[in-house]
Amino acid sequence: MLADCFFVFFSSFTALLLLRKLAKRIGLVDVPCSRKQHQGAIPLVGGLAVCFSIVQFFYYNPEWIRHSNFYILSIAVLTVVGAVDDKFDVDFKLRILLQGGLSVCMMALVGLELQSLGDLLGLGAIKLGFWGYLITILAVIGAINAFNMVDGIDGLLGGLSIVTFGSLALILYSQGQENLAYALVIIIVAIIPYVLLNLGILGEKRKVFMGDAGSTLIGFTVIWMLLLASQDGAKAPLRPVTALWLIAIPLMDMVTIISRRLYRGVSPFKPDREHLHHTIQRLGLNPKQTLLVICFFASLCAAFGIFAEIKQIPEYIMFSLFILCFFIYNFVATKLTISSKHMTFD
Repeated sequence: MLADCFFVFFSSFTALLLLRKLAKRIGLVDVPCSRKQHQGAIPLVGGLAVCFSIVQFFYYNPEWIRHSNFYILSIAVLTVVGAVDDKFDVDFKLRILLQGGLSVCMMALVGLELQSLGDLLGLGAIKLGFWGYLITILAVIGAINAFNMVDGIDGLLGGLSIVTFGSLALILYSQGQENLAYALVIIIVAIIPYVLLNLGILGEKRKVFMGDAGSTLIGFTVIWMLLLASQDGAKAPLRPVTALWLIAIPLMDMVTIISRRLYRGVSPFKPDREHLHHTIQRLGLNPKQTLLVICFFASLCAAFGIFAEIKQIPEYIMFSLFILCFFIYNFVATKLTISSKHMTFD
């Protein structure tokens, strides 16, 4: 296992260093604007490097994850399209159409779909039947865009994805699912070199961004792993409600932001600076402090999910607490957004 981790880390790190030079030559870079306040043109190669190392590992080790060939093809397609979007700014409708089409193929070709929501209401397991197809499509699109939306400050996408993958790996390992847990560790190792460069730990001149190529890859991988873990009938190692706690912050942030945009009558995919990380920074915290605060609360939510899963706390209690947390989050986030804007204007 250590040898595999070293190989994946080295592969990802090397790919980052090589691709960042190529990216500058072809203009695959992120330049500052009104919404992006970084310094200089930053190569958008994090997703390409992570995809390369993950695809390479699972191509030669397909036994670690079910339906590995389809998973490899899916993240490769998403990463390529994401890279094209990073370069040419593809219309969001086309991206949503691709994500929806990919989820349909996932259900049709490998049979991976949401079949049950578990006992969310305390009245027995909620079987989705035909509605499972629609909800699966929404879940795939939602997960991809939830992780895309949190990619707003250095380290945040990488940090939140590591929290989710690490928490899921701990649950799976505790339930005897060593193979899938090991696959998640490999994915985390592939992401770590990106986090190091993204945070500027190896120098600001080597900084890279993930880009849409990386955020879509991570979002799809999250929903893929959660479906594998939770939709396997009675022997599933993860209850569906636990998944909500493992992706709590990205999910809550996305729902809150989209609801605000719809209320204002604008496109739910129109970029703005009202995400949680923007709001916290306007209150006076610097980017690294904001990163620590958000990852801390994400870890608290994930820790509760792990505890509740291991202790088998009833699903309806977990779901009720999640809904309560969401309303608290929505209320606090809205108040903070209003307060921070007043502070900015003053």
